[in-house]
Amino acid sequence: MPSPSYDRSSATVGIVHFGFGNFHRSHQAMYLDRLMETGEGLDWGICGVGVLPQDAAMRDAMRAQDCLFTLVVRHPDGSLEPRVVGSVLEYLHGPEDLATVQERLLDPAVRIVSLTVTEGGYLKNAATGEFDPADPSVVHDVAHPDDPRTAFAYIVEGLRRRREAGMEPFTVLSCDNLQGNGDVARQTIAGFARLVDPGLADWIEAEVAFPNCMVDRITPATTDADRQTLIRDFGIEDRWPVPAEPFTQWIVEDEFPLGRPHLEAVDVQFVEDVRPYELMKLRLLNASHQALAYLGAPLGYVLVDETMRDDRVRTFLERYMADEAAPTLGDLPGIDLPGYMATLLERFANPGIRDTLVRLATDGANRMATFTLPAVRDNLAAGRPVELGALMVAAWAEYWALIARGGLADPEVPPDVHADTLRSAAAADDPAAFLGIEAVFGDLGTDPTFREAFLRWRAALAAEGVAATLDEALGR
Repeated sequence: MPSPSYDRSSATVGIVHFGFGNFHRSHQAMYLDRLMETGEGLDWGICGVGVLPQDAAMRDAMRAQDCLFTLVVRHPDGSLEPRVVGSVLEYLHGPEDLATVQERLLDPAVRIVSLTVTEGGYLKNAATGEFDPADPSVVHDVAHPDDPRTAFAYIVEGLRRRREAGMEPFTVLSCDNLQGNGDVARQTIAGFARLVDPGLADWIEAEVAFPNCMVDRITPATTDADRQTLIRDFGIEDRWPVPAEPFTQWIVEDEFPLGRPHLEAVDVQFVEDVRPYELMKLRLLNASHQALAYLGAPLGYVLVDETMRDDRVRTFLERYMADEAAPTLGDLPGIDLPGYMATLLERFANPGIRDTLVRLATDGANRMATFTLPAVRDNLAAGRPVELGALMVAAWAEYWALIARGGLADPEVPPDVHADTLRSAAAADDPAAFLGIEAVFGDLGTDPTFREAFLRWRAALAAEGVAATLDEALGR
């Protein structure tokens, strides 16, 4: 495998990253690799950590390749642009390397601990957004500190040891698709710590920095075809290459008490308040991904770009973003919102990405509760329309009803924590039972305006199908 141009032997670990998957490798690791190519940032190398049993596959791939991997940018014209990334210096598998992970977290050279553990990984109630001390993973990790299952158990223990040693704490940087991702990480880590040691929780809340950030890059799952193409066309053998779109964006609140890499040099934007940017991205890009999954799959589509060639679906996205998502965003100084929305449509339509609807539907309960339902709530509170948001939720319910009837394969890998509940509620005789899943909808399911629109659109989808229902919704 080709190597980066900089001397990796002189690089050292400054960041420990939990949730070492394709997105982290196409995004944060890529930015640090670009910085290292300039001769800067060699003290900010990454130690990746996997905490789940299935992460052993990534351990094997990374260790076999000296932690090198290939990022393959897929352009709309079908051309591929491979780049070997070298910013990852070490990979640890928590179940077998627990002591080594804790040594890393205690290392003064480690000044940032970052996370991409998915929207559903923050041990929170999907309806309230609050830390859930009754979550089975939390209960297990508090009772079995020597056998942790979550990244947060590792992080809390690392912070406990640093406090005990009189060291300054590392900064915790969430890079997940959550509104206020740093605030959510603070809530989860302090909430977990309070179950272990209330004094430690107080120290974390007072001393640990949790900057918010907005991350953006469409990154599909790796396939065998990706591996074969890389060998055939470029002579690069890689166990786990990473495909990604050309577009990438990272906007971060500048709060790093122990310092940070000079990522401005490679187009990362540092701001005082990231909230307007992250809200824009979550409610436009991520919510549209959910619409694509639940409207596209029943129409027989498999890929995102082929779904975008359906004029009904594309027009639905245009209308939803402009009429129901954008009005919830507030002031966005310096942002060309129509231009941003037009760019999203073109990104979704990129045939080179070959992103799947299955990927977008994975962990849908947490994603819908994070991306779509908050906009519905805001519109209801302001007296604005919620028709298209209600149609998206109705399509989600019918999607699960199709799975329950065997009309669609269950795509949830890893399983949605609410999968059994979603399946049974969607298949219930009462079509409103889906809205009764309190862990997802909270009190939104009892709102009369939303409930009426949901039931009307669900009845239309069941009777007429997606295509005819979209024609009705779009006034065709």
